[in-house]
Amino acid sequence: MDNHAEVIIKKVKKGGHAAHHGGAWKVAYADFVTAMMAFFLLLWLLNATTEEQKMGISNYFDPTAISRATRSGSGGVLGGTSITVPGSLKSPSSPPMISTPQVARPQAERTESLDPDSDDPENIESRLGSKQDEEGAMNQEVFEQLLREREQQQFEDAEAALREAIEQTPELSESGEALHIDATPNGLRIQLVDQEKIALFPNGSAAMYEQTRILIEKVAEVISKLPNQIEISGHTDSKQFSPGSTYTNWDLSTDRANASRRVLMANGIAENRISEVTGKADKEPFIEDNPADPANRRISIVLKHLSTDDAEGLKIAEDEARKRAEQAAGTPTLEGGGPAPAANDGGAPGGDSGAPLAPARVGG
Repeated sequence: MDNHAEVIIKKVKKGGHAAHHGGAWKVAYADFVTAMMAFFLLLWLLNATTEEQKMGISNYFDPTAISRATRSGSGGVLGGTSITVPGSLKSPSSPPMISTPQVARPQAERTESLDPDSDDPENIESRLGSKQDEEGAMNQEVFEQLLREREQQQFEDAEAALREAIEQTPELSESGEALHIDATPNGLRIQLVDQEKIALFPNGSAAMYEQTRILIEKVAEVISKLPNQIEISGHTDSKQFSPGSTYTNWDLSTDRANASRRVLMANGIAENRISEVTGKADKEPFIEDNPADPANRRISIVLKHLSTDDAEGLKIAEDEARKRAEQAAGTPTLEGGGPAPAANDGGAPGGDSGAPLAPARVGG
């Protein structure tokens, strides 16, 4: 007989305070997080969609809109008839037989795409997208046309004002033939060309004559009233410098273009309007048949076309559209638009009067 005492293990199950609540709070918290996610998705949709897209989304969840869509067989080829053996489910008004049940879905798709009240998301998106693209392209095209017409009128007014200014200036009485104005794909081009007896610059030098300076000042006075960007280029004839000279027609044409830039800036042209200053040497002759002709020596100033992508170009197009709308409505309108004329200081020096003379050159 075993004298050891018997060991008894007693398990006591205590009722804790947390057992009363269980895990119900987790379910409530999950519902709260889900609701917050749905709320923020709603805020994002309200901010990221247009009014038409909001209407499309609303119709998608509208039971009345869903009932209008023909997604079941009742309005299609099947007519409510089962494709199995005919029985009690067959409708008396349905066709007696089904010849081509495989085309049921294509007809439903055609119904949804042609139905103007269809709530199919792809149909809504395609309709709205094509409409917006068409209106955007139309607005851009109309604005471009209005801008070109308004700009052409400004160019014609600038040409007339420039020729009138030259005629009224005694110092330029013999320089009328030196001015050539024409339209190019890039914009309005104003060219100051050497004449047979009157040159713009001394032979082989970028220090312009006083008469040339006055002529460029008149050009600056007129084009300062326009917002267009400006390109300046210098040109020479084909005659070369003396053998061994390191100064070439490239240098001469560039220096003359730069001298013209300084005179323009000294007479009201802002520096940020000048987009390019180049020297073309004799590569683009004015008289193509005779590259050595003195008329090839010239300064070219181009007023570049504006674009509706530019803020100034868009403003001009909008002003023109508003002006025409007021005229069509019979409302008197004031002629305006464009920046105010810049002040003219009366011909401040251009900065090249002290330029050193270049090496001797046979041509101009």
